[in-house]
Amino acid sequence: MPQGTLEVVLVGAKGLENTDFLSKMDPFVILTCRTQEQKSSVASGQGTEPEWNESFVFNLSDGVTELKLKIMDSDNCSANDFVGEATISLEPVFVEGNLPPTAYNVVKDEEYRGEIKVGLTFTPEEHQDRDFSMEEASFGGWKQSSFEN
Repeated sequence: MPQGTLEVVLVGAKGLENTDFLSKMDPFVILTCRTQEQKSSVASGQGTEPEWNESFVFNLSDGVTELKLKIMDSDNCSANDFVGEATISLEPVFVEGNLPPTAYNVVKDEEYRGEIKVGLTFTPEEHQDRDFSMEEASFGGWKQSSFEN
């Protein structure tokens, strides 16, 4: 699996299920990439069609295969409500390097609950060839002998 940085552009969402019955919901997104977690700002009063236009950067190591987006509704008086989630496979962005903003299905209780639009850019980490540095150390360099004449 590739190592490097993943830039996630959280554009917006539409068609979300409204979890607030008396007012517009205030959605935010928790982005999780393995053990790294980041949180978007709250799209205050934007209801079921929020826009964020925010960027997040994750450092990827071996074995990371997906990005999870969990949409929540920020509530002042009670616990935040779970709106839905999307799981995005990172394999296409590893191959392409850049995916334009794309809509992904938001699911809750195995049912479609709208979509979230996200753009992805993967920048691979520059690897130094370990063999090269070993060769450089052992060829062409002067090395003092431990034997004395």
